Amino acid sequence: MIVRWRTVREAARGPVVTHALIAGCAVVFLLGPASGMNPGYGTGEALEAAGTAYFRRWGVVPAELFTGTGRELLTPLTALFIHGSWLHLLGNMLFLYVFGAMTEERMGRAEFLLFSLCTGYLSLVAYAAANAASTETLVGASGAISAVLGAFLCLFPRSRVTSLFPFLFFLPLRFPAWMVLLFWFALQWFAAHRAGSGPGVAYLAHLVGFSLGFLYAWVRYRHMDRVRRPATATEGDSQP
Repeated sequence: MIVRWRTVREAARGPVVTHALIAGCAVVFLLGPASGMNPGYGTGEALEAAGTAYFRRWGVVPAELFTGTGRELLTPLTALFIHGSWLHLLGNMLFLYVFGAMTEERMGRAEFLLFSLCTGYLSLVAYAAANAASTETLVGASGAISAVLGAFLCLFPRSRVTSLFPFLFFLPLRFPAWMVLLFWFALQWFAAHRAGSGPGVAYLAHLVGFSLGFLYAWVRYRHMDRVRRPATATEGDSQP
């Protein structure tokens, strides 16, 4: 089958799209004000003001998304590459690195890239629609990465994931992917209901992205022959 040939060829060359997305997010972050590495944004109050303007220009402002010009409609795409802090960036990129490679191998490069961008875009739009009066800026690749997690759950439910749990003294424990990812989804669900619609982490975007990713993988691949899949993945102690 074409799927099998494509997977073997691309696996030999590595998860190029996954690595490119990580590199792109890292470069954008380093060049932006949030990293503190670009002296062009100044320091102190000047840096803070530059950061606010930067996020409002490239991030999603729900109250403006559906009432502004065509430029606002592009912000759910540009926002995927913007992160608000080092922790935000590293947490997202860790999850993309862990779960993106195998998902890209299964889908192929072009499909995986379109899948990530489209689900990420739709996740942010869904969050904005649910919080249409909010003026809080929304940035980050969490929606797209959540979609990757959902697709991974559908495609590789029996893969074993090594996880580090703080309440177990960071002991590395191995669990089936379905258990880890459903536990993650449940945490996002409870956090979303607890947080409500106020500012903070966009848990709703995580839930939408995860659901879209799982649904896409189920519809797209449920009738296809399964290819040989790697048996393990490794996950660090981080949340997207």
